[in-house]
Amino acid sequence: MKKIMITAIVALMMAACGGSEKTYDATGTFEATETTVYAEQSGALLTFDVNEGDNIGANKEVGLIDTTQTWLKILQLNATKEVYQSQKPDMERQIAATRQQLAKALQDEQRYKELVSDGAAPSKMLDDASNQVKVLRKQLDAQISSLSTSARSLDKQTAAADVQIEQLRDMLRKCHIIAPVQGAVLEKYVERGEFVSVGKPLLKIADTENMYLRAYVTSAQLQNLKIGQQVKVFADYGDGQRKEYEGKVSWISNRSEFTPKTILTDDERADLVYAVKVAVRNDGYVKIGMYGEVKF
Repeated sequence: MKKIMITAIVALMMAACGGSEKTYDATGTFEATETTVYAEQSGALLTFDVNEGDNIGANKEVGLIDTTQTWLKILQLNATKEVYQSQKPDMERQIAATRQQLAKALQDEQRYKELVSDGAAPSKMLDDASNQVKVLRKQLDAQISSLSTSARSLDKQTAAADVQIEQLRDMLRKCHIIAPVQGAVLEKYVERGEFVSVGKPLLKIADTENMYLRAYVTSAQLQNLKIGQQVKVFADYGDGQRKEYEGKVSWISNRSEFTPKTILTDDERADLVYAVKVAVRNDGYVKIGMYGEVKF
């Protein structure tokens, strides 16, 4: 009887020793890449169709800031452009009379040249005709220069208006609140109808499909780790409930830090550890902040 009891005790001790062996190399918590969406324009929030917990796709419009004033400014600038275009001089029409006078003066000059060469007219008449040609040429050049300057000035004013219109169109686009990434809405900071200003946070989105476990390892464990390494990850639901996932080491810190109090490492006596991130494809059961374990 005594031998049987001793055998049972030994068996229990062996079972206890075997059960105390760790099935993981490090522990940590699950995290996700979080993105905060800010207002890029000021105004009343006309629509904001999003709620906490919603899954939204990338580039999806979730809200609209009042665009009335911006649109009215665009209409005003378009009208201003039309005014500039109407003021632009018609150069050919405005210099047509001077061109005709110059052509007449050239004809007179040629006729007086012939008369003077034949001795039928004094040379002074030819001189007067030549001077008239020179005067008209200078007038024509001055008119062309003035009209060209006016046209260039109006063209620049039109171009400046075009730039302002593009700025307003950019403001108009920024009134549309677009989700930059796909993910779940973690927090919603405003409601429809509120006035928002530039830089005000509107909502926070997290990519809960592609999560990662942030764990801490000792310097001795680093020799067994490298970027891209495939590892086993376990989501800890408590009461011994765990779920296994495939993971990949995506980042290893180059700087040591003191062991966080909530984290256990393989060597609990170590004061300095290194943070690592293990990427995990979430099936919907892993939640942000949940504890997890990793086996290298």
